[in-house]
Amino acid sequence: MDRVLADDLHALHSLVSGLRRDIHAVTAAFSTSWSSGQVEGHVTRVKLLKRMGFGRANLDLLRRRVLRSP
Repeated sequence: MDRVLADDLHALHSLVSGLRRDIHAVTAAFSTSWSSGQVEGHVTRVKLLKRMGFGRANLDLLRRRVLRSP
């Protein structure tokens, strides 16, 4: 992070500042065994179902498809 701030890459300075501001969360993300992979998979599946019904379905049909799909 110090090397990035020493460079002239101003676009990355805000990224490093944000990482330093929340360094405890960044450290925890790399040191814990927790993973959000399963949740992300469900979010991706729901987005796919939503896109498949775009322009043809209303919220009730989307709700039924999300709850019934495996």
